Amino acid sequence: MKTKEEIKQAVIEQMQTVFDPELPVNIWDLGLIYEIEVYPPMNNVFITMTVTAPNCPVAETLPIEVQAAAEQAEGVGEVNVEMTFDPPWTKEFMSELAKVELDMF
Repeated sequence: MKTKEEIKQAVIEQMQTVFDPELPVNIWDLGLIYEIEVYPPMNNVFITMTVTAPNCPVAETLPIEVQAAAEQAEGVGEVNVEMTFDPPWTKEFMSELAKVELDMF
């Protein structure tokens, strides 16, 4: 049986396969995933995420993609995704890799 940390890492790997259609960077490196909590023993996963702007055209569909991707991680139970705009996303949430990719230093 996988540990809580192994499940979380598997979910992160799945988040790296989801892209904002307007940007060539995955949502994990964009910093759109604020929190991933794993609740044993069923390994249910709760994800808190945001989008780059409240009026983002994928604000309704991206959480569905995130849920579907997280459900693909081995050992995951139920997945619940919550959208938040607090704190508002800024480029400071981006990984160094994303900043380089998007030339946003």
